[in-house]
Amino acid sequence: MYGPVQFAGYVALLLTPATLLLAAVRSPPAVPTELAPLQFGIVLTGTVIAASERRRLSSLDAAGFDRTDVVDVGTVGIGAVSTYLLSTNLGFGPILASALVGLVVGLSFPQIDGPAYCGSFVGMVSPAVFPSLEGVAIAGTVAGLAFVSTAKSFGGFGGKYGTIALFGCIVTVSLTGADYATGSPLAPSLAPSIVVVAILAALATVGLRTRGGMSSVVASAAVGVSAVVLLPVLFGFLTGQGSTLAAVAFCASFVGMSSGERLETTAHVAGAGLLCGLVFLAVAPALTGAGGKLGTTAFVSCLALAGALELKAVVDSTVRRLYPSR
Repeated sequence: MYGPVQFAGYVALLLTPATLLLAAVRSPPAVPTELAPLQFGIVLTGTVIAASERRRLSSLDAAGFDRTDVVDVGTVGIGAVSTYLLSTNLGFGPILASALVGLVVGLSFPQIDGPAYCGSFVGMVSPAVFPSLEGVAIAGTVAGLAFVSTAKSFGGFGGKYGTIALFGCIVTVSLTGADYATGSPLAPSLAPSIVVVAILAALATVGLRTRGGMSSVVASAAVGVSAVVLLPVLFGFLTGQGSTLAAVAFCASFVGMSSGERLETTAHVAGAGLLCGLVFLAVAPALTGAGGKLGTTAFVSCLALAGALELKAVVDSTVRRLYPSR
């Protein structure tokens, strides 16, 4: 049987997206009526994957911490602090800072690119939430512990690192009495451009991985850097939302980090990218300024699509069994 540490990690990966979705429902003003069914569908299909993952974990042996885990925890913390400093002190902004950390570490130290990239998402937190490095360091440490405890949970799903980062931020906000920044909803009229950018970014990340030979971290980071540099220039004068679309592209790049076992086809990636854009719109006012929110958005989108596919497979199998002549 798997141990309590692995079970705690599994639960953390379920509670964090649930917290984000609940915060979106409770954020004033409420989620647009058109997006309300989306939340229900995500919860339903995500539950299917959660149950499936729970059964898979039950067959794993418990494992303790080792030296590699200690290195991973420290790397997450360093990634968090480094990104925060780049974002705030040097003025890079959260997206570019995180993407640069992922790109540099992914190219120079690929053996630790996962925990470093995870930590970079913690470091995207707004100074309005954590005005000092102390809060960032605590959140990075919590996320580091979550990183090693979730190693066997939901592997291959894009956005998992960001979900771990958001977990670290949520726990630290609760422990320190900090508060989230004031958020505001996005105009529903932005939905078409957000969805298109999300789909293209997810597909671009997969293309960089499969055809460009890049690692998942480097591919996602490259899309993030490109989005920050290009989208505000290309769309800023037309829509005034270039920075928002850059955030959407970075968010959807995490969808493209999913393994082929989780999202098997181009259509699956595009579908998860579409969901990612819609979820991005729905959760915009929630947990504003928290690091890892973009990754969690991608994570719930990937879980929802995978869950829908698994649910469809079960329904199709049942129909064939009940009506073999059809």
